[in-house]
Amino acid sequence: MITARRLGRDFGLKRVLRDVDFEVPHGGFLLVTGPNGSGKSTLLSLCAGLLAPTAGELAVEADRGEIGYLAHEPLVYRELTALENLDLYGRLYRVPERRERIGMLLERFGLWEARRERVASLSRGTAQRLALCRALLHDPRLLLLDEPYSGLDHAGARLLDDELDSLVGERTFVVATHAPQRVEALATAALSLA
Repeated sequence: MITARRLGRDFGLKRVLRDVDFEVPHGGFLLVTGPNGSGKSTLLSLCAGLLAPTAGELAVEADRGEIGYLAHEPLVYRELTALENLDLYGRLYRVPERRERIGMLLERFGLWEARRERVASLSRGTAQRLALCRALLHDPRLLLLDEPYSGLDHAGARLLDDELDSLVGERTFVVATHAPQRVEALATAALSLA
């Protein structure tokens, strides 16, 4: 589903990625690790089509509407409620049976009681749960998750563990994390950026 050959990305004179090679087949799970500043977030942005490579080749066999992207920031509107955010994204992605899907995700991620609260009033962990709902809402084939455990408490992390366990093999994953031990057992390949 994703193939990278000698992939590189520069920002002006700053080289962030150089000569990165990897392949993720359909149903594969690529675990990406590395210290801060090693290019993990840049790599996921490239795979999502938000950035273009400055060197090498990158082929992603998924349309934008088939990609679920969780960035380092939640990418939800702070002035809207949790429910309004998911309804907006559901309309943008033309999610069939949108209300049922939204309700199911809110329940699954423990957000039903907070559904009418504005995102600005939510804790970082609750906003991260909402961002995960947003990324999963349109049932994407490819999930690009940048630090998905960031801000989650123990219960939220367990919910995410269960969700990943249920989708592994059915979806293709690229997960960048500082907590590789949480997903190592799911990974079919690993990429360490220095």
